[in-house]
Amino acid sequence: MASLQNQSNFETKIPAEILIARVIQIHDRISKLESLRPSKQVNTLFSHLVKLCTLPSNIDIKAIPQDVQAVRENLILLCGHAEGLLELEFATFISKISRPLNNLDLFPYYNNYVELARLEYRILSDNGVVQPKKVAFVGSGPMPLTSFVMATHHMKSTHFDNYDIDEVANDVARRIVASDNEFEKRMKFVTSDIMEVKEKLMEYDCIFLAALVGMRKDRKLKIIEHVRKHMKAGGYLLVRSANGARAFLYPEVDEVDLPGFEVLSVFHPTNEVINSVVLVRKPFFDN
Repeated sequence: MASLQNQSNFETKIPAEILIARVIQIHDRISKLESLRPSKQVNTLFSHLVKLCTLPSNIDIKAIPQDVQAVRENLILLCGHAEGLLELEFATFISKISRPLNNLDLFPYYNNYVELARLEYRILSDNGVVQPKKVAFVGSGPMPLTSFVMATHHMKSTHFDNYDIDEVANDVARRIVASDNEFEKRMKFVTSDIMEVKEKLMEYDCIFLAALVGMRKDRKLKIIEHVRKHMKAGGYLLVRSANGARAFLYPEVDEVDLPGFEVLSVFHPTNEVINSVVLVRKPFFDN
């Protein structure tokens, strides 16, 4: 019976060639859109793409042909742009209603963020990070749901510094937080390229790196190395990555991409959560 079940599980996995063909088809349709702002057509295409990329598959993203790699790199940029526009629209809307922090669940992917935050906090707590004094979230955007969920449900005494390069995004996020005086005291928004932040990185017990910070691999690795150089010894870095077909949506970060760190945990989801989670620590004695 077990062997039959395993065979059945194997047969339900989408073959790589079919997956790639469907991804390319969706990419072609997205590329022809006049705008990536939220609309029925945009939402439908990206929903189909997400569902496709979370199906069980055996695809080896490093083994796909170069032309497909080019499609993947462009698709990550398109996904990032569309995600930013979606967040900005919902964050702007929520900021204008009363008690916006009580209405975060209006965001269509809110439950995914709740589940991801729960997963990340469990990984952190399993590795000794329970109630850090100060945390940085790099790439927070106009609707920093991870910071909101973590501060509300998990890290209830932690101070959060949210870094984003876009002042418009930070301004909207500030308006959401301004509705709660106690919450506002624990939540700061900093407009800066993280590559220009140095001494300040020493202050944080844990630094989160959003999946879309450094959408091209070489840029992301430079950012990770910059953070490693300037963060405090013994500090934790939580990097969001992607695995398998999910790497058509977000950049991947492997253990080999993290020299100079102690790798503590690598988790690849198999449910509706998109991002993989890689937790590393800067050694106390940095060579």
